[in-house]
Amino acid sequence: MNFLLEPNIAYLILVGGMLLAILAVFAPGSGVLEISALFAVLMAGYAVYYLPINPWALALLVLGVVPFLIAVRRSHRMIFLGISLAALAIGSAFLFRTANGAPSVNPWLALLVTLITMPLIWLAARKTLTALEMRPAQDLERLIGAIGETRTPIMPEGTVYVGGENWSARSRQPIARNTRVRVLHREGLILEVEPVQTEEPAQMP
Repeated sequence: MNFLLEPNIAYLILVGGMLLAILAVFAPGSGVLEISALFAVLMAGYAVYYLPINPWALALLVLGVVPFLIAVRRSHRMIFLGISLAALAIGSAFLFRTANGAPSVNPWLALLVTLITMPLIWLAARKTLTALEMRPAQDLERLIGAIGETRTPIMPEGTVYVGGENWSARSRQPIARNTRVRVLHREGLILEVEPVQTEEPAQMP
């Protein structure tokens, strides 16, 4: 486990765990992303526990998210994105404390990783805002009793296609992919479903 205490490796694992967690939120169901994210976060946590952290660099990383969020919502985005990029890259490079105060993470690696991850997080943030701003295109209560089909295995969560849209769903029993299901209940935007035992027409356009 000593290789995890190498700052560059610890940094890459930490960023990888964060990205896997974001992907797991937007593509739930298989459990692979969730388990991978948990595993990466545990390994990064081990490294963070043993490697000394620069408080100012950690604060810069946290504060660097603020101009990024402003850029997602407002105009003059390039200015705020530039500020966020600089803050995140510098905070990443100096995240772990060294005896001589030099960057613990290779600055070019920190810059490259920041440039790669920012567009991915940008897309996730924009997708979230779009989903929050969208008004329901249908009466959600009409989904109760509707027949659809699973798009991913449900163990116990996954994705189903009902009423012309993909929905996050869960079930009290494992359901295979491409299985016809009936909606039993709705909690927010998550549907509780069960397998259809009889031949019923799927309610899809």
